[in-house]
Amino acid sequence: MIREADGRTCLRIPERAMQIALKVDVDTRVGLECGVPRLQQLLGERGIPATFFITFGPDHSGRALRRLFRPGFLAKMWRTRAVRMYGFQTLLYGTLLPGPLIGSAFPELLRSLARHGHEVGLHAWDHVYWHDRLPGLSEEAVRAEFRRGVEAYARVFGHPPASSAAPGWTCTAHSLAVQDEFHLAYCSDARGWTPFRPAIGGRVYRTPQIPTTLPTLDELLGAPELGQGDPVDCLLARLEESRLNVFTLHAEAEGRGYAGFFADFLTALQERGATFRRLDEVASELADLPCHELQRGTLPGRAGWVALQGERLA
Repeated sequence: MIREADGRTCLRIPERAMQIALKVDVDTRVGLECGVPRLQQLLGERGIPATFFITFGPDHSGRALRRLFRPGFLAKMWRTRAVRMYGFQTLLYGTLLPGPLIGSAFPELLRSLARHGHEVGLHAWDHVYWHDRLPGLSEEAVRAEFRRGVEAYARVFGHPPASSAAPGWTCTAHSLAVQDEFHLAYCSDARGWTPFRPAIGGRVYRTPQIPTTLPTLDELLGAPELGQGDPVDCLLARLEESRLNVFTLHAEAEGRGYAGFFADFLTALQERGATFRRLDEVASELADLPCHELQRGTLPGRAGWVALQGERLA
C-alpha cells in the first residue's frame, strides 16, 4: 500500500505501464443486442480485454421514469440525450410495453464474450428493481433477487458467476451479506480509489470491492466542475500512474451513440502505453486489503446517491 498526500491508502501498482480496467455495465436489451457487439468489435480490433456485467432478467427501463422526481434526474436525461441513446421503445418497457429479457435471451452472445477473452459477471436480474427498491428490501428479498440473477447466469455458462457489480452503485448491508454467501471473488459496487474490504455499521464483509475510480461519461457531460472540453481529455487528466484506474462505461452509450468517444479514448490510452486488465485478474492478486467504511453519498453529474468508499478503519 501507499499513502497519498490526503491520507488515503491505495493499492501499490508495480513499476510498469499505467493500469486500466474497463468495466462495461449492460443495463438494457438494446445495450446488449446493439451496443455489446459494437464494443466487442472496438475492443477486439485493439486486442483489449474488458469486464462485462450483464443484466439477465427483464428490461424494465420505463419504470425508471419514476426517478423524474429525484433532483437532477431530468437534467441527466436531457444532457445525455436519453431518448436517442436508448430508443423510445426502451423507455416504454415495463410500463406500456412488456419488458423483454436481456442477458437470458442472448446466451450465445454472452458466451462469445468469454471466448474472446473478456470476463463476464453478474450485474442484476432486474436492473431497475435493484437500483430503485434495494434500500427498502429485507435480506430475504435481496437474497431471492440476487439468486435469480445467479441462476440465470448459471443457465448460460454452466457455473455461477465469480463477480458482481451493483446497478447504479447501489448496495446495502443486506446486499453485502448476501454477496458473501455466494462466495464471489470480488464485487464492484462502489466508487472510490483502491480495492478494499467493505464495512457497514461495524460489520466487515468478506468479499473484496474493486471500485470505479474515474467519472463516467454521463457525469462528465453534465457536471461543469469535472472539467470543460473534450471528455477524453478530462478522463486522461484524471488517470493515476501509481494506482489501478477503473473506468465504467455503458453498452447503451459507448456501444452506440458515443462509440466514437470510446474509440478515441482507447486510442489515447494505447498511445500512452497503458496496460489493460480484467477485474478478475486484479482480484486474483489482492491480499491484505484495508477495510473501509462503505457510505452513501453523491457525485457531480449523477442523480441520487451511490455507495462511496469511506475512511479506512483502524
